[in-house]
Amino acid sequence: MSATFQAILISKSDQGQSVEFRELSEADLMDGDVLVDIDHSTVNFKDGLALTGKAPIIRNYPLIPGVDFAGTVKSSAHGDFKPGDKVVLNGWGAGESHHGGFAGRARVPALWLVHLPDTFSTADAMAIGTAGYTAMLAVMALEEQGVRPSDGEIIVTGASGGLGSIAISLLSKLGFTVVASTGRPAEASYLRSLGAASVVDRGEFSTPVKPLGKMRWAGAVDSVGSITLANILSQTRYGGTVTACGLVQGADLPATVMPFILRGVKLIGIDSVHCPRERRIEAWKRLARDLERTKLAAMTTHVKLQDVPRIASEIVGGLIRGRVVVDL
Repeated sequence: MSATFQAILISKSDQGQSVEFRELSEADLMDGDVLVDIDHSTVNFKDGLALTGKAPIIRNYPLIPGVDFAGTVKSSAHGDFKPGDKVVLNGWGAGESHHGGFAGRARVPALWLVHLPDTFSTADAMAIGTAGYTAMLAVMALEEQGVRPSDGEIIVTGASGGLGSIAISLLSKLGFTVVASTGRPAEASYLRSLGAASVVDRGEFSTPVKPLGKMRWAGAVDSVGSITLANILSQTRYGGTVTACGLVQGADLPATVMPFILRGVKLIGIDSVHCPRERRIEAWKRLARDLERTKLAAMTTHVKLQDVPRIASEIVGGLIRGRVVVDL
């Protein structure tokens, strides 16, 4: 492989943030135990915020963005990894405070890496990405809180996005009755093809929040936050569990304590960035077992590194369906 590699580099000046394509070398990379040749990355909502500057995602400038990557170990100073190993990285500050995945190469701490299950290619890993890995963590949390398919419907908000798409596929495979919430009615057939039993308009959850609504949901996977999450909580059945995975609509939560103290509803936060390595490994094992490859392929498109700034704007604008893999 060439001594240099192409990367996206974000810089900041008094005039604001700038995004450019640069030829870099290994000397430009940050410290770490393992050097990885990146095969694929992906564009998540957080990446969209970072590249467009719509949220203060990046903490160190200049920085290579990209919170995910999958690739092949080139060299390693850590006994857990050797040249040729296929690995995946999600989070840990990559693309925020440490150079991330929108480059041909990365050097990172070994603690951040997970060996890729044999059933997945590096392209598969990024078709899943942080969005899909987070969806798996949410499904695991529902199971751990005792939510079962016989308990009733599970609502998935932000259903057309990457996290929502994979959550629907996983839950339906596990026997749950899934209701998909989306603001794009044209995606109804796509969502049903992933396993959604029905599709509802997200407008149903944008009305003023009642302290207690009609009980509808045995559980939820919510990537939207704000008034949507508050409405979901007010409509969750007695003893149900809601997992909070994102803030596409906003970081506020205009709710009351009523669902918690009168219905025993549980709100479980899902952290994918600093999730312990053992739980990450378990999540990837579960993805290898429970995610149907045909559905993963149906929700995935491939782009080049040069396309990433455009995709970033589109994902922040809510225009992206499913998952986007960046072929390095």
